[in-house]
Amino acid sequence: MKKISEAVVRRLPVYLQILNDLNKREVQTVSSQELGNKLDLNPAQIRKDLAYFGEFGRKGIGYDVNYLIEKIRQILKLDQPLSVGLVGAGNLGRALCNYNMYLKDNMKIMGVFDANPSIVGTAINSLTVLPMEDLVSKVAELNIRIGIITVPAGAAQNVADRFVEAGVSGIVNFAPAILRVPDHIRIHYADFTRELLSLAYYLEKEGDNDNEPAVD
Repeated sequence: MKKISEAVVRRLPVYLQILNDLNKREVQTVSSQELGNKLDLNPAQIRKDLAYFGEFGRKGIGYDVNYLIEKIRQILKLDQPLSVGLVGAGNLGRALCNYNMYLKDNMKIMGVFDANPSIVGTAINSLTVLPMEDLVSKVAELNIRIGIITVPAGAAQNVADRFVEAGVSGIVNFAPAILRVPDHIRIHYADFTRELLSLAYYLEKEGDNDNEPAVD
């Protein structure tokens, strides 16, 4: 099987989001040019990305929106239930669990865990916060494949180790820490601090340009 770059895989959910919006508005077909205009992407890039997985469009007509939604969901494995576990029932963890209510895809947070005894046993929607001691057994029981880490940086590696021990296949880390996991575990970072700092660079650069004297 041809190796697909990470950049291509990361664009697929963006395509799916736009397609879902089109579907809500009862749009039946869409061209790569129209998708490109909405996403500020070269239409050729969109066609190339989708062509890695098959021929989904028809020349002169474009893509059938419902069909392409179905195919991208299959590629992303969203056509089958995918259980998620979350460690860290603080403000961010609770916000993610609350967002669970609105997810229409088969990916859903099924277990939430915390090491704080005062938080264990409290409810977040339909979920009850469980102690860390239950993590390994619940991951197996609930067939949890992905772990989410929303704990302070100092505790993140220990949580990652527990998820690895429990047998998850991937981890999303919201803690501002670089984690060490075995090669067979896929890890993605969602570091708000890093994103803010990188954004600040561009704001600074824009300000510098504004302050530069005009050239005659």
